[in-house]
Parts: sequence; C-alpha cells; structure tokens
Amino acid sequence: MGGHMLACKIMRTGYFWLTMETNCCQFVQRCPECQIHEDLIHVPPSKLHALTSPWPFSVWGIDIIGKISPKSPNGHEFILVAIDYFTKWVEVASYAMELLVSSYHTLFVAMESLMS
Repeated sequence: MGGHMLACKIMRTGYFWLTMETNCCQFVQRCPECQIHEDLIHVPPSKLHALTSPWPFSVWGIDIIGKISPKSPNGHEFILVAIDYFTKWVEVASYAMELLVSSYHTLFVAMESLMS
C-alpha cells in the first residue's frame, strides 16, 4: 500500500491532519516491510502485437494446463490446448504425464513453428 492509499484508509477511519498525505508517504518510504513487499513492476506495459501465420496450420500456440486435481476417471492430470494462429482452430485433449511426453512430438508434425 502506497502513501496515498494509506492516507485514504486513515481518513476513512475518521482521522485527518494537514500533513497527513506527506507523513504517510514518508512513513511508507522508510518502512522496511513496505519496501520488501512493494509491487515489483516498475516498467510501463509494452504494446501488444498480433501473432500472424502465413497459411493455415503452420504456426501453433500450445499450453499445458495442470496438474489437475482430482484426476479424470481415466487417470489424466493435464490438459493440452493448441491454437492455430491462422484459422484460430483450437484443439484440446487431456493426458496423463507419460502419454503427454511420448506423444508431444507426434501431435503437430506439419507445423512450421510452435509457440508456447
């Protein structure tokens, strides 16, 4: 919580003094715990850019979701999600870890590139 938020929180409880916001900012700057648990993102967000593909099924994006608990009835703990960037076609399948490792290379043989 920054000094401004701390001042607002104190004001909501019914307290106020003229230098309250300045005092709160100074307190937060000097507090070791506030500095350790401070948000670490100090860079502005970067621009988003579209991922394109020259033809259908040449560039795929892949994500693995898991470990899912409880396991599915057939013992699967992971979900494999693949998206073709040209057609936006989505493939989803559940896998056990052994099957996921063994079939990873054979799932997408005709692609030009794979993004994860």
